[in-house]
Amino acid sequence: MPAEIAELATGVHTFASARVHAWHRLGTVLDDTMTAEQALSASHLANWDVRKINLTAHENETTIAVPNRWATVYTNPITSATEYLGVVGSSYTPIQNEAHASLLNAIVDESGAHFETAGALRGGKQTFMTMRLPGSMKIGGEDAIDQYLIASNAHDGTASFQFIVSPVRVVCANTLAAALGKAKSSFKIRHVKGATGAIQEAREALGLTFDYLDAFQVEADRMIAKSLTDVTFGKMIESLFIDPQAKSKRAENVGREHVDGVKRLWDENGDTMQGVKNTRWGGYQAVTEYVDHFMNVRGDGDRDALRAQRAVTSKPVETLKHSAFALMTKGA
Repeated sequence: MPAEIAELATGVHTFASARVHAWHRLGTVLDDTMTAEQALSASHLANWDVRKINLTAHENETTIAVPNRWATVYTNPITSATEYLGVVGSSYTPIQNEAHASLLNAIVDESGAHFETAGALRGGKQTFMTMRLPGSMKIGGEDAIDQYLIASNAHDGTASFQFIVSPVRVVCANTLAAALGKAKSSFKIRHVKGATGAIQEAREALGLTFDYLDAFQVEADRMIAKSLTDVTFGKMIESLFIDPQAKSKRAENVGREHVDGVKRLWDENGDTMQGVKNTRWGGYQAVTEYVDHFMNVRGDGDRDALRAQRAVTSKPVETLKHSAFALMTKGA
């Protein structure tokens, strides 16, 4: 297979590119930069459901369970067939392609903005996604001009999930190798439980910072200097959480529960509001503290861990925080 791009079915290749076609002429080319969802869909990386299954050995009529070893497999999104990827140990935890994209978004902190390429190599054993670093970001204090943040994952257990910063735009196995060779910085995450909680650690290891932090500090200082009454704060958070066009009583009640939860933090002087009570900054902190640590979260598992993951991967949560920031800075 040219460039080792994976082929899911005859003529269907796991590769997508924004604007510039790869030399191998495989996959899908979009007219502009891709969102995470577009990158996953166009490259056929969505809905793989990478998982571990029991590994057995067969000799004649005898089946022997292989201890402490599992096979990784995935569901081919084109044929729906279960296909083999590799052999892994007990500590290996699959990182799905969707989480792969979400982690890139979270590190760059501009959800769905700069995806350039995405694809799979060697029969799906290795995947990659590339983002052009935005102008608001710096690498080691220098402007991120024509630099890419590349995430590479091995579903067969042969390598860690890793991020690298490189001037090379990845389109195939050869350019991935070149990007690794020219990497300015790198960060690896082992395939173990809790691997998705390393966002800030990855930023620090990669030397990534944001120009907009100075502007954020200016706005924060203005909010701290602006007082906020209980009545005004109540009206603000009602506008955030209660939709006047809500089509059901349940939706209205859920919104009211959120308002009451934020008000409790505001009234009780929550952990994030020490010294900034009755300011617009305190109001913003009350909203973010509630959303990150108290708002109900769906799913099975540790509630705090689920909330921590939601805080960095959920688009609705991100939008809510941005709306709260804009509301509190208005007129400040």
